[in-house]
Formats: sequence, C-alpha cells, structure tokens
Amino acid sequence: MLRFLLFLTFAFRVCAQETMIREVYDPGTDTHVEVLALFTRPSCGGFFPVRVKIANNLKVDRSVYLNFESSNSYMERTTTTSSFNFTAPAGKTVTRDIMVPLSPPGGTYGNPSITVLLGGSLGNASNSIASSMGSNQPMVLLSESLFTPHASSLDAEIAGKFHSSRGSSEFSAKFDPKQLPDDWLAFSGYDSVIMTDTDWSNVPPGSRNAILSWVRLGGQLLVYTQNPATPASLGLPAESGFGSIALPALSKSGKIARQMVDAVTRNPVKPRQTSIQSDFVRSWPLQEHFGEQKFRYSLFVAVLVLFGIVVGPVNLFVFAKSGQRHKLFITTPIISLVASLIMIGMIIVQDGFGGSGIRRVLMEVRPDEGLNSAYLHQEQFSRTGVLTGSDFTLASPADFSPVAIANSRWSRYSESSAKGTFNLQPADGKLLASGDWFQSRSEQGQVLSAVISTRGRIEKTDTPGTYLSTFEFPIETIYLLDDADQWQRADGIQAGKKFSFTPVEKPAALSWMMGESVAFSQRNQALFQSAMNRPGHFVALTTQAPGIDTSPAIRWKETRTIITGPILGQN
Repeated sequence: MLRFLLFLTFAFRVCAQETMIREVYDPGTDTHVEVLALFTRPSCGGFFPVRVKIANNLKVDRSVYLNFESSNSYMERTTTTSSFNFTAPAGKTVTRDIMVPLSPPGGTYGNPSITVLLGGSLGNASNSIASSMGSNQPMVLLSESLFTPHASSLDAEIAGKFHSSRGSSEFSAKFDPKQLPDDWLAFSGYDSVIMTDTDWSNVPPGSRNAILSWVRLGGQLLVYTQNPATPASLGLPAESGFGSIALPALSKSGKIARQMVDAVTRNPVKPRQTSIQSDFVRSWPLQEHFGEQKFRYSLFVAVLVLFGIVVGPVNLFVFAKSGQRHKLFITTPIISLVASLIMIGMIIVQDGFGGSGIRRVLMEVRPDEGLNSAYLHQEQFSRTGVLTGSDFTLASPADFSPVAIANSRWSRYSESSAKGTFNLQPADGKLLASGDWFQSRSEQGQVLSAVISTRGRIEKTDTPGTYLSTFEFPIETIYLLDDADQWQRADGIQAGKKFSFTPVEKPAALSWMMGESVAFSQRNQALFQSAMNRPGHFVALTTQAPGIDTSPAIRWKETRTIITGPILGQN
C-alpha cells in the first residue's frame, strides 16, 4: 500500500510536465535519454523550456542530438528549426535545460506545435505536442494545483469568451512550480502566469527572478491567496515595471474560472500574439515615418521594349540576315544575357546592396534592488536592396519575431501572406538567425524584447537639486515626476555632468509623452502609458542609445529610445 501511495505522489508531481521522449538504450544498466517539456503546451512564439536528462551507465562516452521543428497554424505557414548536441561521459548522468525557439504567430487560428527528433549513439525516437487556441486569445500558464480542478470549466469559459467554433479551446498550459526554468525567455511567449501563494513559495529563487524579469517586460502575474497577503509578505516587488502583479483572493464560490478568464482578458496590455498579427498591418507609425518606396515602372518598361526590338526585328534583319538565320542560335542568347545583365545592373543601381531602416525602443532601467538591468522592447522596420547573405547573430538572447505588415509590392511577410522560415539557434549565450528574416528587395518588420545588464541610471548628487546621468550617451530631453506630484524638465543632458530640473505644467509634460507614445505600436503604447505617471521616476528621450543589432547588412538611420526608471539616491 505504501508503494502505491508513493507511486501516486510521484505521478501527481510530474503530471504538470510532458514527457516528449523516454528512450531506454540499455535496460540492463538503465541507460536512457529523457526529454521533458517543463510546460505541457507550447505558446505562439517565444521559447519552449525543455529539460534533457541523459543517464549513461555504460563504460564509454556517448553523444546525443535533438532536432526541433516548430510550426504555427493548421496550414503550417511559419516554421522554426533548432538543434542541440550533448555529450554524456561514461558512468555519468547529464541534465540540461534548453530554450527551444518557437515559430512566430501566423494564420487565423493559433495551433502551435513542436516536434522533436532524437538521434545519436543512444537510440532514435521522435514525438510532438501541440496546443489549440484562438488568434486573439491570451497565452496563459497555470499551476498544476489550479489546473487540475478547474481545467474543464476554464476551457469552456474561454471558448465561450472567444466564440470558438472548432470544438475545443484550451485556456492554458500547466506547470509544476518546483520545476520551473530559471530563464525569462521560457515565459516570453505567454501573457499571464497564474498560481497560488503556496505555489509561489515553492518556486526556486532562480525561477522567481526569471518570472519577475518577464513581469517587468509586461507580463501579468496573478498569485491567488488563501489568506490576506501583501506583495512584501510574498517576496514580490512593490513595482512591476511594464507588467502587473495582482493578489486576488482564492474564491471558494465556484466562480474562479470566470474570475480567471476575466482577469487575463481584461488585461489592458494586448495579448502578444494578437499584437504581432494585427498591430503592424495598418497604420504602423514606424513604417509610415520611414516612407514609401516607389517602383520605377517606366525605366524597366523602356528596357523591356528595347529588348523586344533588339531581339526581334534587329536580330532578325541585322544580326541574322536572310541566308544567315543560323546565327540566331548565337545572337539570341547573347542579347538575352546582355539584357539580363542590364536589368540586374539597374536593380543594383536603384536599390543598392544591403538596406536601411529605423527603430523605436522602449526601455525601463532598474538600478535599484541590485538589478542593474534594462528591460526593453524594440520595433524595427527596414527596406532592403540586394542582400548577399541571410544569416546573422544576435549578441544577446532575445524574444525575436517578425510582424505581419501591410500588403505591398515589397512586403514578404504580410497580412495576406504570413508564411516563411524563421530559424533561431541558441549558442553560447547568443542567437544565430537564418531564413526569411531579411530578404532581398523587400520590406520587413520585427519586434524584439530583451533583458540586458546596464550601469546606466539617473541619480541625485550630494549637491541639493542636482542630478547626474551615468548613461554612456547624451539625453535630449528628460521629465521627472517628483514625490510632490510636480513635473520637471531638463534638456541636453551629458554623461557624467550635473544638471538641474525646471518645473513644468502637467499638461505640457503629458502632451510630450503622449506624442512620443503614439510613435509605437498599440501594445508598446499601452506599456509606455502604464509607466508614465510614477512619482520618483523619469521619462527620457535619446537618439544616440544603441539598439539590439540584428542583420549587419541594415544601416539603421534612426534609433529613437524612450527610457524610464526610478531616480536613485538622496540629496
């Protein structure tokens, strides 16, 4: 009986995860490979956390590789591939957590799936898992303790909310709080994480930090409490950056499913996948600011007309006269080749090599609480000429996704054609990108989110009424809402030089910030506006801060960055 109870306890503990592969190579020594998904369902975009355990009880070293392919929507319109290699020394057990890039949102309905293929010297196996949800539905992670008793009612509630007609709609993936990953990228594809206060107490410290980084980027954390609690009593920060933290009471009335669905659907921040699919297809301020590229029809028509004249009458009556028609087999290919070279030359002259673009960055810096981190969102639009390569490297891990833009002659990933291959390969703390991120003679847009280390801050000095910037770049304009709810402004801030603020009227300050806000897409507008009115915090503008670099072929003509964060120190 005791063994049976222990078995049930173990089964309950791991049921919040998904075993993708368990391949036993040698039953006698229990040499095996286990691939465990830490969340039971993949999200639309972002990353999927996978734990790999290789127990090599043999007397020789073994190697294993895992190939992943992620796709989105029923038509598999977007795909992302990645590969990971492992070495298991003889007599050792190796455990690794990996972040598997997921395909960006695409299609009318979200149907993210991920397939894994195991190969190497410990056997071969494959498996796949998928989830199902509507394109406007928030991506939710729910702890096992809340998922098990409420899954059916939550699925029914979310299906009714979004009028699903496909027979089933999943509210969330589930997780085991004790087995959460410690990388914020694991949560980047989700809009909300929900658990109880008991669950939160079981989350390891590294995983807590990862969740809070995700919250500061805009995530919604709901911790249901059985007894009255405060953020401080649960070890949660008083401020949540661009995101939100709420501590609702755990209802015992049987209406918790409706409360949860209402909480995630009424979040003022638009769901990530909805934003990627809809915020950029019409009236994207960044694309409008960059301007439209006109296609020079007349020049190419003239070349085609000239080609028709030369390859036809001129070729027939001049180059290959009567009695010399056999020369057509030589002159016609030569004329065609010359015309092709002329066309290529015209394209290069008109469009050039590489490309150009502009970027908008929304950043919060948190030098307090020992964080010394910046939480940023970047939008970028570019137009390319002739590209000689499509591979590039992101120096820092980031949530990176293409966005569907307005239909045009130049757009390749658009509202009507959201398809392509967008490969990402994590390697040594970087991301190697390949595929259709940037294509020759095209327009494309992408969004990125990242957490980076920084020592930049705005702090008070020992001289009353003066401040200092430690950012490595100048700041054009900065506003401060002081503790007395009075707005102040300063201009022309140089790194390492003291400056002072001048009081300004609230309408002038808010008008300036709203003017900067509307330069972003709708989701980032909401994130910015949520952080505008915080006493003791500043909002600054610079055009000289570096953005997150992607393809080196793109020349970024403008990078406009809005920075917010707390003022440090006391006069």
